[in-house]
Amino acid sequence: MSLLVLDVSVAVKWVLPLTGEPLTAEALELLDRFAKRKVDFLVPDLFWVELGNVLWKAARTGRCAPKDAEAALLALRSRNLPTISSDGLLEQALSIALTFDRTMYDSIYVALAVQAHCDLITADERLANALAAHLPVKWLGSIEQSHIAR
Repeated sequence: MSLLVLDVSVAVKWVLPLTGEPLTAEALELLDRFAKRKVDFLVPDLFWVELGNVLWKAARTGRCAPKDAEAALLALRSRNLPTISSDGLLEQALSIALTFDRTMYDSIYVALAVQAHCDLITADERLANALAAHLPVKWLGSIEQSHIAR
């Protein structure tokens, strides 16, 4: 089983699927591999705050009902994703942010992948393009299923 740091941009495709949304099929395939225990995920505690914010905004803008946003959060929390405190990632994340001109939010995920010796999977193509040559960041649209299942 392989270990991956999961970016909230991937998980959002599980909880707020839209018809025609890019990379939804790839995200759902990754979730299926998780359910089959072919891959495991690791997230920083920031993941939950970001997910809550996306769900709040979706409810606020009418993309989903508030009760659906609450149910989506509970459903994902019930998957018991191992969650790591951002506290031990801050110095490395700041170094990544300063070196590569990325936000601290993104850099927390990258720092976790570096420390866990695994890849960060993101649906954020710009993030992947900016960092993939230097750090363990993979764009969801470019990963091969064999990479996920290793």
